[in-house]
Formats: sequence, C-alpha cells, structure tokens
Amino acid sequence: MKKVVKFGGSSLASAEQFKKVGAIIRAEKERRYVVPSAPGKRDSKDTKVTDMLYQCYALAEEEKDFSKNLKAIKARYQEIIDGLGLKLSLENEFKTIEENFKIKAGSNYAASRGEYLNGIIMANYLGYEFVDAADVIRFAENGDFDADTTNGLMKERLAKAEYAVIGSIVARAVKADIYENWTDVSGFMIADPRIIENPESIDTITYKELRELSYMGASVLHEDAIFPVRREGIPINIKNTNAPEDKGTWIVESTCQKSEYTITGIAGKKGFCSINVDKDMMNAEIGFGRKVLQAFEDNGISFEHMPSGIDTMTVFVHQDEFMPKEQRVVSAIHRMAEPDTIEIESDLALIAVVGRGMKSTRGTAGRIFSALAHANVNVKMIDQGSSELNIIIGVADQDYETAIKAIYDIFVVAKL
Repeated sequence: MKKVVKFGGSSLASAEQFKKVGAIIRAEKERRYVVPSAPGKRDSKDTKVTDMLYQCYALAEEEKDFSKNLKAIKARYQEIIDGLGLKLSLENEFKTIEENFKIKAGSNYAASRGEYLNGIIMANYLGYEFVDAADVIRFAENGDFDADTTNGLMKERLAKAEYAVIGSIVARAVKADIYENWTDVSGFMIADPRIIENPESIDTITYKELRELSYMGASVLHEDAIFPVRREGIPINIKNTNAPEDKGTWIVESTCQKSEYTITGIAGKKGFCSINVDKDMMNAEIGFGRKVLQAFEDNGISFEHMPSGIDTMTVFVHQDEFMPKEQRVVSAIHRMAEPDTIEIESDLALIAVVGRGMKSTRGTAGRIFSALAHANVNVKMIDQGSSELNIIIGVADQDYETAIKAIYDIFVVAKL
C-alpha cells in the first residue's frame, strides 16, 4: 500500500510540531510520500510564513528595502532547524529567493517558497529524498496547468524514489491508495462549532456532498488541492496531527456505507437579498428567465440561487454586491422583462442541509419545516436539488443560528 501524506501549516509551524509529524510518518512504512505546507501560525498572534513572504515580496515590487522582512522569515526556519538539531543551512536558498525578488519573479513564486523551504527541512529530518515541484510541474502555452505532462514527469522522477518529500500532485503519479491530509482538527464537523457546541464529526463524506457544503461556506479543503486526487478516485483521510489516534473523516467518490444520521452536514451564509419578480403567465413566455438574469449580468452581479414558481421567479444575490446597483437592476428588469411587480427583501441567510441519506429517507423536508416552526423560524424559501442530495432553506439573518440549531437537533440529537 502507498500513502501520500499532506501536512498543513499548523502541523509544521514549529520544531515541536515537526517532531509530531515525524512520529506519525515513521509509525507506518506505507507513508512514503510527504507533502509539506509552509509553516503556519504558532499561536493566535503569530503570522503565517506564506503571509510573511507576500509582505516581503510586496516591498520588493515597490523597490523598497525588504531585508528586515526576509531576515524574519529566515529566523522562522532557523528556529525549526535548531529545534530539530539538524546540520542544515538554507543560506543558498535564501540568496536565490532574494535575487528572484529583486527581478520581480512574481507573487506566486514568493508564496511557493514557503513549502519549498519546509520541504527541504522535512526531507533532511526524515532522511527522504527531496523533489522540487518546479522540476516536474508543467504549464500549457495559455498558462493552464498541464496535468498529463506533469504526471508523466512525476512518474519518471519518482520511479526510483521509494520515499520522498514532494507536492500534492504526487498522489496521482504514484497511484496512491490513500491520501492523508493532516491538519489541526479531527476531520469535518456536521455543523459549525461556533454555532453548535461540540458537534458530531462526519465519518465519511462524498466529494459531491463536500462540494455542496463548501459552496455554502463550510471551511473545507481547497478544491485545487484535492482535484488531482479526486480525479483518480483516491480516498482522502482528514486527520489531526495533535490527535493521530482519532479516526478523522474519509472523503470518497461514492460509498455504500450509510451515515449514522440522515444528513451529512449543515452549512450556510448570511447577507443575501431576494428579488422576487412576478408576472402572470410568466411560464408561457419564452426567454423570460433569460431577460431577468440579463439585467443582473449587465450590472456585473452573479446570482446565488434561483427558485421559481408558475408566475414568480426569485433571484438570491449577495446583498453587498446588489445594494449599490439595485435601482439599475430593477429598471433593467422592467425594461427587458416587463414584469407585473418586483419585490426586494433584504438581510436573508441561506442554509444548505446536505446528505446522501436524504435520498432514501422520506419526509426530510417535512422534518425541517417542523423543526423550524417549533423554533419560531419563518421559512422564506425551501428548494430541493434534483439530485436529492441537498435542501436549501432561506431564513432571516437574525434566525440563522436558531435555524441551524433546530435542524441539528432534529436530525443529529433526536436522530430522526
């Protein structure tokens, strides 16, 4: 079995954290390929090294003295090296960085140096081979990432490297069985812990469920980071560096394993407004929806959700984007679509209730209505996707937290 293990910034913020990571990697010989992040925050008042690099490069771009900032970054890495008792110097690497900053190598280059330098330290600490991602990553002429060429080069480069420190694209190239992502939490929670005290964790979640939750604001993995892994159908296990014995959360393409609860997760966002467009016989008028949406597009506003009825069509948009242009949009809708009335409602929140178990469970929407009614929450809108994977609910901003608690209680606490 081959495991690719990715460690987040908080897992590699200090020498103490490095030692925990080293113990985790050495605990299983299958953990053969390591993907490090740049050092994160050591405490709440600290600054991530990536942010320090951005700040340093910003000075370089303005042709200001950045030596003090670069020295502070050097100190962060030296602290880790000394704490691990390594005989390692990054002096040459920092000289190269300084030279490239002076010739304006770009902010992407600046950001990439954080994990690059941590990769060198990690490889030295573990006794693994270090593979610079820059040696194998390729881009097409239009600037897009060339996945196939990169994958071929990576395969060739790692053919003789049994253990290595490298970028996340390695998972596909080495045909990994598992991609472990180590962070500072034991997987994903069913609901936001800032709203629900000690929420239950999610054992297994599909990519589709993850996408629905992340779109609606849940803090999850960055899509770019998991796409190469997802493309190959490699399962991802989210684990906690500070509690390695915890099971964590599995992210899979599909599964026959049933969730303990009907729902997998709840996520949402505040700060929406709805524009309700009413016109008799709207459904019989070809192109009506296009005309309404054209008014938003012409004003540079994207819509978030669009439920509709026989004679009504409602468009949910971000309130802060819409407010400065609201009257222009309303005028444009009247001009192009000739509706009977337009009504605007502000300060709304959208909540997504997501779960593969909803497809085989009757009465899910009814339970949500019942729970919200019992909590005295007025439902402004409810819409179920055709995949039966999610239900979107619209409520007033002031009812947002109450609504999430009510939904969590009915499905998780009461297990209905």
